[in-house]
Amino acid sequence: MQNSDLQRAHVRVSGQVQGVFFRDSTRQKAEELGLAGWVRNVPEGQVEALFEGPSEKVEEMVRWCEEGPQRASVENVDTDFESAGGDLEGFEVR
Repeated sequence: MQNSDLQRAHVRVSGQVQGVFFRDSTRQKAEELGLAGWVRNVPEGQVEALFEGPSEKVEEMVRWCEEGPQRASVENVDTDFESAGGDLEGFEVR
């Protein structure tokens, strides 16, 4: 796949998003979509993630983050789209 077909999204999700399986659910969804990247909790109570892959799959993942898993209560998703480096492999919970 050429880099022009790839997109990278850096997201920060706010709300009740820690302690509700947000990270593990994000990993499962990202793997299902074939995306590379990572997800982690941040001290401010948010979840931060980086997704890289085909543009339509990255955009689907960002939309999923706006809802999150069943027990989450998402208030805001701040997303920065960046050019993809193509250097990420796999998806990890940090």
